[in-house]
Amino acid sequence: MISPLEIEALILAALPGSSVNVSDMTGTSDHFRIEVVSESFRGKGLMEQHRAIHEILAPEMDRRIHAVQLKTRPA
Repeated sequence: MISPLEIEALILAALPGSSVNVSDMTGTSDHFRIEVVSESFRGKGLMEQHRAIHEILAPEMDRRIHAVQLKTRPA
């Protein structure tokens, strides 16, 4: 299991200065709703933004995260 705070820390380490909100969708600590607002997304399409988050979380997606629902946008 992984906590929302751990996910937030992973994203903030990779995208400093971003606004990150993570919530456990099912109470099982493996399905998460993640919202990220980041200056690093400026000029990138939605797929690129989501790909960036998936790359950050890739090691945990294989082990502790089953599913994510992403909402991203540039700051």
